[in-house]
Amino acid sequence: MIATIRGVLAARVGDAIILETDGGVGYEITVPLGVLERLPAVGARCALHTELVVREDGWTLFGFDRPGDRVIFQRLLMASGFGPKLALALLSGLGPDRTVRSIQGKDIAALSTVPGIGRKKAERLILELQDRFKDVVVEPGARTSSAAEEAARALGALGYPPAQADEAVRAAVAGGGEADAATLIRRALQILTAPKGGRA
Repeated sequence: MIATIRGVLAARVGDAIILETDGGVGYEITVPLGVLERLPAVGARCALHTELVVREDGWTLFGFDRPGDRVIFQRLLMASGFGPKLALALLSGLGPDRTVRSIQGKDIAALSTVPGIGRKKAERLILELQDRFKDVVVEPGARTSSAAEEAARALGALGYPPAQADEAVRAAVAGGGEADAATLIRRALQILTAPKGGRA
């Protein structure tokens, strides 16, 4: 089990980062949007709590900047028919705290706003996981959604496919420094509307 990795942020690659340890090993780690936004600039040191998911088609490392977020990711994987991609989409779309509040509060509407999670999957999540988050302490309204999470949802509301919106926001985060949701939406729209073969 690879529980934590500490080193230098060597690169940002789509929905993942490359974290190079002091021993010279570079780990590719997939992270939620909120984590990607909070990471330091390339070349800076950072540490992530990681979860290794082993499947028939390969091994994937997922990373989180809070140990509690890793626990939430692990619990989400306990739901039947709920793999790491959907878990990551949920954490990217709602954020860890709101995800837990939505499951505990039986908020089907909130859960259903996440790409790939319709009403039936939301109901299944609540049914199977409501009791599994009793030991996870989340204050009402704690930690609002990050600017990146808000930007991704806004692009989805404009009609962009979830995967395309997520990719554009990740590129917008990687291409600039800290920014509010409006700035990230503007950058992402420039990326989405740029002629093929180049970006605005």
